[in-house]
Amino acid sequence: MRPRFDYGDEVRVIRNVRNDGTYPGMVIGQLLLRRGSVGHVRDIGTFLQDQIIYTVHFVEQDRVIGCREEELISISDHWVPSRFEFRDRVYARLALAIGGEVIVERGTRGEVMRVLRDAPGGVAYEVNFPGRMLQVPEGALDGEAEDADEPQDVAADAGHGCQLG
Repeated sequence: MRPRFDYGDEVRVIRNVRNDGTYPGMVIGQLLLRRGSVGHVRDIGTFLQDQIIYTVHFVEQDRVIGCREEELISISDHWVPSRFEFRDRVYARLALAIGGEVIVERGTRGEVMRVLRDAPGGVAYEVNFPGRMLQVPEGALDGEAEDADEPQDVAADAGHGCQLG
């Protein structure tokens, strides 16, 4: 069991990190780092003799957090940032249609169920809108209903806006 990273290496966390009860002063389950945050390895250790744990200093957030090796990638590895993450609440920025029929009105609230970083045309999301799961391109979503642009309609094409379930 050899560590993949070394002291001082710049790394990126690939999963949202929540407090498991070991980070003092924060509630269990509270978000500590968003996926994509960058830090530097400060120490290397093990947990239960079979997991490598890196102590990583995330300067921008001013947090030092223990991360498992599988939660990290090198800063030079391919990374596609996204505006939203799993379980984020989002709003339809415009009316969403399939075959010309509007199925989600502009401003309708949904919940991100999956991030599709390698979707054709850029980042897309599987979003659970009331009664319907859709694959939606990032540009068709907002984090707040009042941020939505002027009403527009978008027709679904083969990878975006198609009904999943």
